[in-house]
Amino acid sequence: MVSHEAFEQANSRAAALKKHGPQAVSARYDKRVHRLVIGLSSGIEIAFRPHAAEGLEGAKPADLDIIEISPSGLGLHFPRLDADLYLPALLEGFLGSKHWMAAKLGQQGGKAKTAAKAAAARENGRLGGRPRKQERC
Repeated sequence: MVSHEAFEQANSRAAALKKHGPQAVSARYDKRVHRLVIGLSSGIEIAFRPHAAEGLEGAKPADLDIIEISPSGLGLHFPRLDADLYLPALLEGFLGSKHWMAAKLGQQGGKAKTAAKAAAARENGRLGGRPRKQERC
């Protein structure tokens, strides 16, 4: 249960964000370029690949036909996916939670091919490689 004080603090923070930052005034999926396009109250539009955002990774174009903008203009809701995006985080370049973003960065790092990584893999191989998984009884 959220206390009245916490609720009031959240409302104050939202009011400050609305006062000092842009809000979403339009949102659509552009099938031609495969991008979500968000129009801001500042007159700027931002666009990104939906598959780069948490909750939209497996979205099909039909799933993105309906996008609801929250009354504050700070949130986007995708009812067919039951997914939400927070505009201030998007504007800071965060397309998901910290945990989700860390996992995505880890995937990218795992794909890296460098001389140092190759040398470390060879050295690990000389030591017997990756330890075998223990079977549970």
